Amino acid sequence: MVNQGAAKDACPRCVKGKMVTDNESGEMFCSKCGFVMSEKLQESGPEWRSFTQDEHGDRARAGAPTSLTMHDMGLATVINPVNKDASGKPLTASMKNTIERLRTWDSRSQVHEPVDRNFRQAFSELNRLKDKLAISESVVEKAAYIYRKALDKGLVRGRSISALMASALYAACRDTETPRNLKDVEIAANIKRKDIARCYRLLVKELDLKMPVTDSVQCVARIASKIGIAEKTKRYAIKVLKIAQDNEASAGKDPMGLAAAALYLSCVKNGEDKTQRDIAEAANVTEVTIRNRYKGLKESIDV
Repeated sequence: MVNQGAAKDACPRCVKGKMVTDNESGEMFCSKCGFVMSEKLQESGPEWRSFTQDEHGDRARAGAPTSLTMHDMGLATVINPVNKDASGKPLTASMKNTIERLRTWDSRSQVHEPVDRNFRQAFSELNRLKDKLAISESVVEKAAYIYRKALDKGLVRGRSISALMASALYAACRDTETPRNLKDVEIAANIKRKDIARCYRLLVKELDLKMPVTDSVQCVARIASKIGIAEKTKRYAIKVLKIAQDNEASAGKDPMGLAAAALYLSCVKNGEDKTQRDIAEAANVTEVTIRNRYKGLKESIDV
């Protein structure tokens, strides 16, 4: 396709003709004398490729962004699966066999190092946990970053990859203040709680992680949405927790248990029919915890 409006300058040779651009061949030439000024023009338009497995994603010129959740950070290249040469002609049978072997060895070479195999297994586990716990991409990226740091320091040697990955994800949830407790990670990963806790303590100590204290107010919405508590009751529970924080009555208490107790107190105050067992099951705590925290909250505020 020839675009005459792309270049309006006069021909440097004959001066009479206008310079036009052929977008197909990538040449810029004179419309009168045929003088070729440039043979290799850079394509400025999009390539109209989506770079996804099904080719139905958003069209973009560049490939997918780099990510810490891939073993190669998304920087690896692959040999094109289309069996055609540079000019678009189909390959011969012998060349097809050669290219197939090259594709196989190219795929194998990308996971030749033990570190790559470790990352593949760990990040496969991370993707599984991400779907089960319904967490955001930023939390997953943070978990992958923590795991990479742990591998660099040699903390994975002699330990379970799954347990360390689960503890890295829990650390990422704590760091980003995402309301997921140790029991949630234990159920999703199907690993004993003490193993995840042991690896978590190791990560905090060796990587010198500074973890913020989980805010019990953030746990209220999660518990309330599980058992369908009214907005008015939820707001009163948040008010109770903030008063308890101001009076320092919440110091050293489990945030989830405290939020559950505040919701129960709010249900009693607003006449909502929710039992201790309902709230305890939604919060993954015991009824005894709710009763003990309920007494403490009732004493710390004037209700």
